[in-house]
Amino acid sequence: MSKPAKIPTTIITGFLGAGKTTLVRHLLEHAGGRRIAIIVNEFGALGIDGDTLRSCGIASCTEEDIVELANGCLCCTVAEDFIPTMEALINRANPPEHIIIETSGLALPKPLLKAFNWPGIGTRVTVDGVIAVVDGPAVVAGRFADDPAGVARQRGADPSLDHDNPLAEVYEDQLQAADLIVLNKEDLLTGAQLARLRAEITAVIPRAVKLIAARDGKLDPAVVFGIGAAAETDLAARPSHHDAQDGAHEHDDFESFSVCLPECDRPETLIARLRAAAEAHDILRIKGFAAVAGKPMRLAVQGVGTRFSHHFDRAWPSGESRAGDIVIIGLTGLDRAAIVAIILAETVAV
Repeated sequence: MSKPAKIPTTIITGFLGAGKTTLVRHLLEHAGGRRIAIIVNEFGALGIDGDTLRSCGIASCTEEDIVELANGCLCCTVAEDFIPTMEALINRANPPEHIIIETSGLALPKPLLKAFNWPGIGTRVTVDGVIAVVDGPAVVAGRFADDPAGVARQRGADPSLDHDNPLAEVYEDQLQAADLIVLNKEDLLTGAQLARLRAEITAVIPRAVKLIAARDGKLDPAVVFGIGAAAETDLAARPSHHDAQDGAHEHDDFESFSVCLPECDRPETLIARLRAAAEAHDILRIKGFAAVAGKPMRLAVQGVGTRFSHHFDRAWPSGESRAGDIVIIGLTGLDRAAIVAIILAETVAV
């Protein structure tokens, strides 16, 4: 008897706000009836991304097919969270035909790839491909990208200097592990900026990897699925800044907290408050939901730096509290009291 085919798994990685959840939702909307299970790993106490997917209204996107892991970054909780979750999925009577893993924006892909070689997993599941989603405008603005060659020159000139940048290391690790790199939000870039972004990324990655520009994460599933990389067998070609530490890294550079929101009078007022908080403090990411007075629909809010988007995603069910929640993610040392004061301020000029 021939061995059953391994279940293909797509790992979607990318920094905070790059558009990973938007891409996952698009793939689900165009799955063509394929049974897909999703593992969502978030940094922070509230499962905003998982809730976003559950409210997508896609018939094939059922409650049992979305698994949230919010106990910490997957690259640090492989044994405790990831392995048991994968075993539960593949041991179902009707297992998924494809698994998508949306990692935390702070996750390093390498430790997760190694986990696919664990006993009980390696014979039944394979990494079809690692997709790195890049926030094009953010990287062009220099928020998460350093000059690796320039740093190397500086280190050579003065070995005592420490030029480590945790954000840049996470970003580069995600690029170096990828089989496909999505340059998202291309509509916010000029042609020259997009060309420069391609050149900068190509200089970082150690092998030939396809780069695709996208708007709102809209990619043909045929491009994302069926790569056949078997990435867990190709670890040497995917270098990491943290290989010497077996993939371990610190999250002490980041912190997150949530803010409960009362009903707001209109979306523009809330967005103005959130933008004011982001401008005044070291906030990287804001995401969550809010209730708007007189509106039967829930307002979904996403922010990267001072760039925000919002839309009404679903109706408030009867009996559900119309209380909003916003997750704030930023560099360690956030002035929580000051941020909350801005967000809950009664008046902000709009």
